[in-house]
Amino acid sequence: MEKTLLIGNGINNIYENNPNSWENILKKIAEISKQNIDTTKRKPFPLLYEEIYIKALKHKGISEGELKSFVAYLIDKIEPNEIHELILGLDNKNILTTNYDYSLEKIFLKDDKIASVKNEGIIKETKYSIFRHNISSNRKFWHIHGVINIPNTITLGFEHYGGQLQQIRNYVVTGTNYASKEVNEDSLHKRLKGNKIIDESSWIDFVFKDEVHIIGLSLDYQETDLWYLLTNRARFQLENPNVFKNRIIYYCPTKYSDKYKEQLLRANNIEVKYIDEIKYRFYREVIRMVRND
Repeated sequence: MEKTLLIGNGINNIYENNPNSWENILKKIAEISKQNIDTTKRKPFPLLYEEIYIKALKHKGISEGELKSFVAYLIDKIEPNEIHELILGLDNKNILTTNYDYSLEKIFLKDDKIASVKNEGIIKETKYSIFRHNISSNRKFWHIHGVINIPNTITLGFEHYGGQLQQIRNYVVTGTNYASKEVNEDSLHKRLKGNKIIDESSWIDFVFKDEVHIIGLSLDYQETDLWYLLTNRARFQLENPNVFKNRIIYYCPTKYSDKYKEQLLRANNIEVKYIDEIKYRFYREVIRMVRND
């Protein structure tokens, strides 16, 4: 079984006092509206983003395109660190990431030619990211929540999450209806039931067929698209005992363990592995475990 990585923003925050941490970026985004916005973690981020956008539009006339371009500008400042290099040392063919930045690809693009990174998906999506990926050094990088090169694709707010979720459900359950003949119109469920070859045209395919290692992703409950996909996979595999069963492994620092989230993950047939380290040492240990698993 092929090993595929699902990488979250944790790899960008391995050091203390990081000026480009998501928390600092979020505060700068909130300031654009010139309104007093509380960026407390108690607000689900998609709703917080909607608050920021609505106030920016209402009080400053700032469009969503302008707001997302500002987000892209801030995120572009994120640079790779040692963990990015170690992750790429695992030599996985496919890397899925919720990150909008190109910090992983920058390991290969030494001259910082980010503008040259192209979408190689069979559908040239302008907003959602079902087929979107780029290729660097024979690896495929699937930015499932959009990329800074195309700010309109950056998944922020309930409106965008809702549309992304609709696209995911179409691909998995009902089938797609694109003009391009390269896209298989049959749903992923139908193809899996028929033991048909999965062509890996979408990152969603790997969630059902590969051994997926989830690294640096908190999997907050507001990640509705990912939780939908994980629960759908569990239902489908239980309701269809003859279909192929894959492994998904979620890594978490023991310090941040949450028994309720663990219960939900295990109920959805996801292995949970705790590690008694945080930040840099945590990721080094995760990478060792992935390599030796």
